[in-house]
Amino acid sequence: MISHSQAMKQSVCNQSSLPDDIAFKIASLLQVSDVCALGSCCRLWRELWGSDSIWEFLAKERWPSLTLFHASSSSNVISAPISKGWKDFYIKRHKEVAGNATAVAKFVELCSQTESLEVGDHLKAIEDLSTTQLGFKDVQMFLFKPKCSVLLNLVGLHYCIHWLGVPGEYVIEALQSCKISERQVCVKWWKLGRWFYGFRMRDESHSRWVSLADLAMTKEPEVLVVLQRGAIHEVLRVQISIANPTCTPWSCQSTQTQN
Repeated sequence: MISHSQAMKQSVCNQSSLPDDIAFKIASLLQVSDVCALGSCCRLWRELWGSDSIWEFLAKERWPSLTLFHASSSSNVISAPISKGWKDFYIKRHKEVAGNATAVAKFVELCSQTESLEVGDHLKAIEDLSTTQLGFKDVQMFLFKPKCSVLLNLVGLHYCIHWLGVPGEYVIEALQSCKISERQVCVKWWKLGRWFYGFRMRDESHSRWVSLADLAMTKEPEVLVVLQRGAIHEVLRVQISIANPTCTPWSCQSTQTQN
């Protein structure tokens, strides 16, 4: 039985008189892997796959916020990196992004060997993503994979919302497409006790179980604020856990203080 993709290839390739602008539009709507696959099915698509215009479109679509594309027309910043063509630029940039995403994944894994991540490390991972100017599609490709830790999924989600400014509905759609929207994390934070008539009350401990979908749709705004601010001012510590957090020295100390 012929699959839908095979039928599409046969149908398209049979149209030898297909105008170039329509062929370009079709290729522009496909994933990069699909464009490469089409390049081996007939001469028309092989020529299109090798053209510079399609790779320019794919590069600008995948990395819309890249500083390279916002340089002034009088600057030589644009021409230098793509002097060998947009296809070479795309491949080189893809490898660079893949390497940076892998480095961030290893950092998160190293810092969360006890299935929990301190907020400082969480924010450091996000800052590293920002430095390398990862795009929304990069996050979906490398950080939203089901086999990744939910802590890494959360890093990608937080980066998309607060650094890239991706609308919540787009983020939730990506989470659902990757089948990770219902994954949960436990966010726990400790705050200094308030002063009351000259006496400082006991420290406060707060925790929330939240799903990635709830965070994407800002159903837990307090948790998002805590994650964004980190351990600062009255907040002593913020910890993100995969499972029920174990009794760490801080949590034990907090419990003893309350008792």
